[in-house]
Amino acid sequence: MPQTTNTSVVQLAGRILMSTIFIFAGLGKLAAYSQTVGYATAKGLPMASVGIAIAILIELLGGLAILLGFETRIAAWVLFLYLIPVSLTFHNFWTMSGMERMDNQIHFLKNVAIMGGFLILASSGPGKLSVDGSRGKA
Repeated sequence: MPQTTNTSVVQLAGRILMSTIFIFAGLGKLAAYSQTVGYATAKGLPMASVGIAIAILIELLGGLAILLGFETRIAAWVLFLYLIPVSLTFHNFWTMSGMERMDNQIHFLKNVAIMGGFLILASSGPGKLSVDGSRGKA
């Protein structure tokens, strides 16, 4: 089925919305690097400074790739796989109680929903209004 302009615009809007959380999260980690490393260390992340540096790169580069629709399928898979250990390590609500449990369960389930979106994006591509689309890779 040929892609309509309306479909292309909706796909672009979806990419903008999905990328926003990763771009902002990467910038936030970069701006508060030492605090983020301290939090990751407290969560038991080995070599936390290296891990957070990698997280910043994945979030910023992956978020920008999704936003622009550049190597979108690869970026969607990378971010999908990235969210697995992040969700299990930083939002392990099953070890918590009270409001902390509720808050982290919401974050965990939000990540699961985003992962579903990345699976769809990885399989369907970014649409015509993208760098990949202009290169015939949409």
